[in-house]
Amino acid sequence: MDRRGFFRTTSAFAVGGLTAGSVAACGRGGGGAPAGASGAGTAGASGTGTATTPNAAASARASAAAADWSALGRGLAGKLVRPGDADYGTARLLFDPRFDALRPAGIAYCENTGDVAECLAFARRFAVSVTARSGGHSYAGYSSGPGLVIDVTRLNTLTDVGSGTARVGAGTRLVDLYAGLDAHGVTVPGGSCPTVGVAGLALGGGIGVVTRAYGTLSDNLTSVQLVTPDGTVRECDAERDADLFWACRGGGGGNFGVATAFTFATHPALQMVLFFLNWPWSQASRVITAWQGWAPDAPDELWSNLHALSSPGGGAGPTPTIQVGGTYLGTLNGAQALIGQLVDKVGSAPQGQPFVSSHPHAMMIEAGCAQLSTAQCHLPWQNPAGTLRRESEFAKSHIFTRALSGPAVSAIVAAVERRQRLGGGGQGGVAFDALGGAVNRVAPDATAFAHRDGLFVAQFTTTWSDAATPAQTGAQQDWLRGFHQSMAPYASGQAYQNYLDPELANWQQAYYGANYPRLLQVREKYDPEHVFNLPQGIGAA
Repeated sequence: MDRRGFFRTTSAFAVGGLTAGSVAACGRGGGGAPAGASGAGTAGASGTGTATTPNAAASARASAAAADWSALGRGLAGKLVRPGDADYGTARLLFDPRFDALRPAGIAYCENTGDVAECLAFARRFAVSVTARSGGHSYAGYSSGPGLVIDVTRLNTLTDVGSGTARVGAGTRLVDLYAGLDAHGVTVPGGSCPTVGVAGLALGGGIGVVTRAYGTLSDNLTSVQLVTPDGTVRECDAERDADLFWACRGGGGGNFGVATAFTFATHPALQMVLFFLNWPWSQASRVITAWQGWAPDAPDELWSNLHALSSPGGGAGPTPTIQVGGTYLGTLNGAQALIGQLVDKVGSAPQGQPFVSSHPHAMMIEAGCAQLSTAQCHLPWQNPAGTLRRESEFAKSHIFTRALSGPAVSAIVAAVERRQRLGGGGQGGVAFDALGGAVNRVAPDATAFAHRDGLFVAQFTTTWSDAATPAQTGAQQDWLRGFHQSMAPYASGQAYQNYLDPELANWQQAYYGANYPRLLQVREKYDPEHVFNLPQGIGAA
């Protein structure tokens, strides 16, 4: 489950289906393009982005100013967008408005691998910093920067679907990927946020709603097409550039080159049972304790998450919410039997019942787009029919390898209750996504995704309204830091690399564990000049 699946509607379900409209899983916040988007970016109440340090940004701007951008534009089959162009205001935007102050010197919309190679040659020639962008959902704003953004969203074709695999362009968004695969009766185990790009998700591992049955998205990667910094177009798999292929299966995006296409193993798009079960907040401790003893050890066909969240808007009146949701690849009776085990552990019945859904509709529900078309389930500048909205949020993660103790559960309940009392709107809390199953049957060094002993991933997230003041957003972020730190003694020290945390001190160990030295070797082999240089990139200090 991606981070913004955290904020699905929590009480809109009943037997047989939806009783109210869903809100997009990663689009509950305010606004599309900000007012005056074609002009200078402003940080707003949420503060400036963290994609680069001030000194690095100044150096990058100096290099960019001396570069021959006109020559780059002439050399592309795609389009180069520069400051002052009419569409620059939207071209520079990421999903999170926190990073609206980032102003790249150029955004190259690449049409083919030749365009990507041209961009990399330009970056080497003029020492311009370079960043790859697919969906633009980086937690830390690493999908942008002061130099050249290589945007692969035009590489969004879906081809060769058959014989158990599919070829997917690196710029394909998840909502389009699922729709395209569903037309062939197959799917892949990806996340729920519809506008996330497949490249970032796959390169960082990729946890999703059928992960326990089929493994991570990177586990299902059979080959990747990558343009390395020297301009070489490489088709990597278990036989060709096997070390690079290994690194691309969980080593994170923007480290070894620009991915342009993936081949994934596909699975039948089976009918699914969905469930969204709500208990009173007074039962939160019992629900958390019961869930962690149920979900990670359930049959592979069942995936589940748990949300402990403040109520929308906060305030002293409402109480926080506790919900268990999930999917089951089986019959309604089978799902009911498994849910009955959870209910017995909790000791009280929830509101909500499981219901059967086709696979395509189930993924639209998970995306928060149940009453929207595929075209509408986009941001407005990504698709003319798009209706989704961006959202400011601040997030961190832990991976837990042992059950939470009573004091840990009590600390979670108390922290969410503190968030309920904060101003600034939005929601905050924690979401647990169950691991185990197929994920944990892979050796930790078989791919670069090392997290093979986890019970669940915890996402700590807070969002705020457009009207929030800097003091309110600062208080929310301080609350989240404290909450995350309070859980550290109970966690494994691991963190999910797709939930980048620029404040994480020992990120190399947390994201990659014992695989990090091998990732360093791959980085030095394929990018010895450090053309890619993200603050938390492989080889960064």
